[in-house]
Amino acid sequence: MRLVGAKHDIKKAFDTSGAPSGFSLAEVLAALMIGAMVLVAVLGIYGRAERSAAAVTRRLDRLRLPSEVLQRIAEDLDGLISTGSRTKITIENKFKNGFRIARLTITRTMTDSRNNEQTLEKIIWQSNYDYESDIGGLILYRSHSGIELEDKLLDKNKEDWERELFVPICTGITFFEIRVPRGKSFVDRWAASTLPPGIEVTISFAEPFKKVDGTLDVPDEEKITRTIAIDRTRKISFAVEKREFDEDELKEEESVPFSGGTELPTDAPKKTKEVKR
Repeated sequence: MRLVGAKHDIKKAFDTSGAPSGFSLAEVLAALMIGAMVLVAVLGIYGRAERSAAAVTRRLDRLRLPSEVLQRIAEDLDGLISTGSRTKITIENKFKNGFRIARLTITRTMTDSRNNEQTLEKIIWQSNYDYESDIGGLILYRSHSGIELEDKLLDKNKEDWERELFVPICTGITFFEIRVPRGKSFVDRWAASTLPPGIEVTISFAEPFKKVDGTLDVPDEEKITRTIAIDRTRKISFAVEKREFDEDELKEEESVPFSGGTELPTDAPKKTKEVKR
């Protein structure tokens, strides 16, 4: 009897029928589905934020290089032109393999004791077709030379082609143009002895399209343009239009009514009324 009672007590002690039951398979699957849906939503938001950040970064990188190139051209123009008046600028534009290329030459000269003209400093910005590129495009070069940059002792026997070495600045350019504003139009060639009033430099790295005449161009919204003033101390003449007033307009201007209906006092003195005593 005692043995049977002991077995009953052990079974009762280890019996878990009275304990709360666990989650069912359906509840576990539902929880997993909800968690997966939340995870997909979070990953979607993160992906959109990452794509937006990448787009902003690409746009900033796309604008950084052209801005740096235009800034360097402006610094070269300011550095040479501000040093003296004996500076000459020549500009050329043409097409090569369908792409528009340009050449800007800035030359500062002086006259030596023998009355010979010497080149103090010469800077050339030139774009050319990139033959080594597989996708096609332009490469931009910069050359800097002059007697101020040379050692008379070491560079005495240097050849002319060794003095003007073109250093590549950037590749992948699809549009490069330099123009001179003249009134409401532009000229793409300048070889006069006088300096131009300003220079407009346009550069782009966008995908080009072929025009009707067979040349390549890029959309205007993809072009980055900077206008560089050459002579900032020049006197700008303003045309002021003189307007002629009629007598009726002059009378109306003498007394302009307020919104309340009263009138502004005019410069003419008003007559006072006599007070009878």
